[in-house]
Amino acid sequence: MADEHDRSMMENLYWWGIPTLFRAPHEAPDGQDVGLVGVPHSTGNGTTERDQHLGPRAVRNVSSVQRRVHLEFGIDPWARARVADLGDVPFPRANDNEHCIQQITDFYKPLGEAGIRPVSIGGDHSITGGIVQGIANSKLTGGEPVSFLHLDAHTDVFSKVDHFLGAKKSAAHWGAYLADQGQVDPTTSMQIGLRGHPRTLDWLQPSYDYGYNVVTMTEYRKRGAADVIAQARKVLDGRPVYITFDLDCLDPTIAPAVSNIEPGVGGFSMDEAVALLHSVRGLNIVGGDVVCLMPTKDSPNNITSMVAASVMYEMIAMIAETLPTAK
Repeated sequence: MADEHDRSMMENLYWWGIPTLFRAPHEAPDGQDVGLVGVPHSTGNGTTERDQHLGPRAVRNVSSVQRRVHLEFGIDPWARARVADLGDVPFPRANDNEHCIQQITDFYKPLGEAGIRPVSIGGDHSITGGIVQGIANSKLTGGEPVSFLHLDAHTDVFSKVDHFLGAKKSAAHWGAYLADQGQVDPTTSMQIGLRGHPRTLDWLQPSYDYGYNVVTMTEYRKRGAADVIAQARKVLDGRPVYITFDLDCLDPTIAPAVSNIEPGVGGFSMDEAVALLHSVRGLNIVGGDVVCLMPTKDSPNNITSMVAASVMYEMIAMIAETLPTAK
């Protein structure tokens, strides 16, 4: 009994033990329901905002003692689903963005074919392109392209230039090239929260041209959360849903340590973002990612890393809730 008590006390210390995501076991892919993956990549942003590769380690450090049960859902996701930390995508040529994107795709393809739903922590937003190249049109998605629930300050549908400061499959391009390749269906995808400091008046036009369902932050405020949530649920219902969550969709006061921060217009509160995530609760969520964390810019209490872990937790819990039986 004393040993159990001591172990329980130690497990409540995030700085103790081997840091895995949410203290999940570190395993090779082998039939898990949910695979947690670190993607320490930061050359797809094409700028000096390069510390995003430190995001996975930072979240591993703080996620150990974050939420264990989901009171609103009434479930223990760790008991309901088989969840493992599958480790990090290796990047032996980390400064070569195109090689890294292929490394990501090669890592995720076996997960897609095995039906393992990945929940990933980046890394810059270019990782979404590599991940979806790996899992779209696979067993996991029923042979279909994915549909995005994309929460972001930026469109990432950058189609008018060939590269972003040298990166071709960059953090700014994945929303376009995945559509060109038939790995995402824009017409059944949502882009919500777009705001910021565009350089041209037509900055949203590529998203409209591809057929994405766009809700800017201004529109979200005018329409109200309930109306936007209802639209997202209608658009994504019946589809293999992939959630991609750029932390810059949040207000900078909530998530200060992000790349390409947009302080000029208020972003989502945490409650607003979680409500938008829950718009796909009960649907076929095939995976998700959280991107653009920059731990070197975080506050001393690691608040942005904690926020990133909280978003991952909501994705894990929503997937676990849809499983037919407890594991």
